[in-house]
Parts: sequence; C-alpha cells; structure tokens
Amino acid sequence: MKRSELGHFFEDFIVGEIIEHSLSKTIFESDNNFFSLMTMNHHPVHTNVDYADRNYHKRILVVGTLVFSLAVGITVPDISGKAIANLGYEDVKHLGPVFINDTIYCKTTVLDKIESKSKDDRGIVYVETIAYNQLGDNILSFRRNVLLKKRL
Repeated sequence: MKRSELGHFFEDFIVGEIIEHSLSKTIFESDNNFFSLMTMNHHPVHTNVDYADRNYHKRILVVGTLVFSLAVGITVPDISGKAIANLGYEDVKHLGPVFINDTIYCKTTVLDKIESKSKDDRGIVYVETIAYNQLGDNILSFRRNVLLKKRL
C-alpha cells in the first residue's frame, strides 16, 4: 500500500480548480460544549437548551468559531498540508446556522497563484472555501492565502 502524502506542492494547484474535500465532521454536543468551555464562550444560546428553545432557532446553535476551525481542519490534507505558513484569513462569513448533529463538508476553489519574488522554493496560493451541511446548505465561507513549498 502506498503511504499517504499530506498536502500538495505549489505547482499542484490549478487556478479555477474546485477541490471537494474527502473529510467531514458531524458536530456532537460534546464538541460544542468543550469548545465553548475552552474558548470561554458562555453565551447561553450555545450551552442552555431552555434559553435556546425560547429564542429564534429554538435549539442550541454551534459556536461559529468551532465551525470555522473545523472547516479549516477539513481542508488541511488538500490545501495546507505542505504549508510553510497560512498568511492570512479574510472575508469569513457565517452563511447559515449550524446545529448539534449537523455534518460539515467543504469544497475549495483555487482563486490565484503567485510565485514568491524573494525565494525560489515557494509560492502563495489564494483559495476560497465553502462549508456546507448534510442538506447542502452553505453555512460558512472564507478566503485565505497559503504560503506553500515548491517541488524541487
């Protein structure tokens, strides 16, 4: 069996390509509770069933930064596994609510590639990721610049 490789080199990315990520994650109540505790997000809409039941969505909402963190993680094997650095995230948008037991999937579009002007062994790939749930509803989008190694 061939050993799996983490990530891709700068040259592997094609502008306009859409990458359907193979990883996915169902968000369990424990995930949301632990993340709320670790990040000190004690808003009752994330942790209190009675409170959530009396508000707009009528159920617990998953913490938005957990959804963002999971979406980034889902993309690592395909996008940033060979990264030197993630240079920046931008235009993060929460497009829809996420609830306990929703499953998160992601797809990423390669928007641009830029060769490094100062070092021959690297380049920047600019991508946009869309996260969606098990119903196909878009729930999150963000863009980022990833500094990647070149194949030498």
